[in-house]
Amino acid sequence: MKAKNLFLGAALSLFAVAPALRAQTVGQDMKNAGHDTADAGKQVGHKTAEGSKTAARDTKHGAEVAGHKTAEGTRTAARDTKHGTEVAAHKTAEGTRTAAHKTENGTRTAAHDTAHGAQVAGHKTADAGRTVGHDTVHGTRRATDKIDGKPESDTNQPR
Repeated sequence: MKAKNLFLGAALSLFAVAPALRAQTVGQDMKNAGHDTADAGKQVGHKTAEGSKTAARDTKHGAEVAGHKTAEGTRTAARDTKHGTEVAAHKTAEGTRTAAHKTENGTRTAAHDTAHGAQVAGHKTADAGRTVGHDTVHGTRRATDKIDGKPESDTNQPR
């Protein structure tokens, strides 16, 4: 029975001391959790600072690369624009010379054709004038012959 009482006494004393032991364990757990949280916060802060530095460095590098690429693209665009302008000016000058040459040839041809047409018209007008004059003379003679009663003959042929 002594063992039974001893066991019972030990169990009861354990229940009496256990809350204090348990409280000390909970307090220690809280303290440890606080330290773990502080350590985690420090690590997050260090990692955030390191990430921010890396992001700033990468952003700076990206901006420099973009600046170089933009400058290179601008130089290329300027060079290509200059070349295109020179080619367009050359083609325009060549087209203008061709148009002037063709205009000159066309003007010369038109002047020649106009002079020839005027000459032909002059000849035809002269021929028509002679014909009209001849026909007028002939008609007048016929009218005179009819009035005089002269018959038609080999020398007095109708037209």
